Amino acid sequence: MDHCSTNTFIVELETDMTNKPQTTKRVYLEGMKVGLPIGAGYFAVSFSLGIMAAKWGITWLQGLITSLFVNASAGEYAGFEAIGEKVLPTTLILVTIVVNIRYVLMALSLSQKMSPDLKMRHRVGVGFFLTDEFFGASVVRPGPLNPFYTYGIATVAVPCWSIGTVLGIVLGDALPKNIVSALSVALFGMFIAIIIPVGKKNKIVLGLIAVSMALSAAFRYTPVINRVPESVRIVILTVIIAAAAAILFPRREVEDD
Repeated sequence: MDHCSTNTFIVELETDMTNKPQTTKRVYLEGMKVGLPIGAGYFAVSFSLGIMAAKWGITWLQGLITSLFVNASAGEYAGFEAIGEKVLPTTLILVTIVVNIRYVLMALSLSQKMSPDLKMRHRVGVGFFLTDEFFGASVVRPGPLNPFYTYGIATVAVPCWSIGTVLGIVLGDALPKNIVSALSVALFGMFIAIIIPVGKKNKIVLGLIAVSMALSAAFRYTPVINRVPESVRIVILTVIIAAAAAILFPRREVEDD
């Protein structure tokens, strides 16, 4: 990339769709705003997680520490269950890797939205907080990914996830089961709210969302395939759909002058 192209890239990085300068503070506050609905969904789901964690003998302090450093509902659930069943440490590590392996694909995809000059500490920071919801919120945002956008989301969402886990462990048994069950639906509604607006603007994206949902349902109810762990099914579907989309609807890159 020549000097002119580098300057152009920097200008694009510092400017959003309205051509207003993107200061670090502004991007960070934007991330916090996006993090509010994500945090609400996280709180509901982690509360349910906390109830199950208490049944497996997890204390509130253990739940707090774990939720601060493991921002993955399925991964944390599997980890708590494995601890409750007193499996070997190697089994626990293997289970966690399998359940969370889809994040490798998300990280590879998200890296394409980062500036080549982005420092390693920011790349690691974005990767640390990467979840399905963080990924969804990041890929739909126009322009290169500013790490402070992720940090803003995390400032709101991670405490909600952690506090929800603690309250679930401490107070979970005091709530009726139907209320707890209803809380677990909140995260799915929040995730739909992230992807549908983008689909409405782009028919290709909307079609891919529909295909993804249809194939996911088919995989879930197809004999033999439904025996494959859910995390592995997600990886398989991601590779298939992403590869098909790349071949059928290639993205045209702007050539350097």
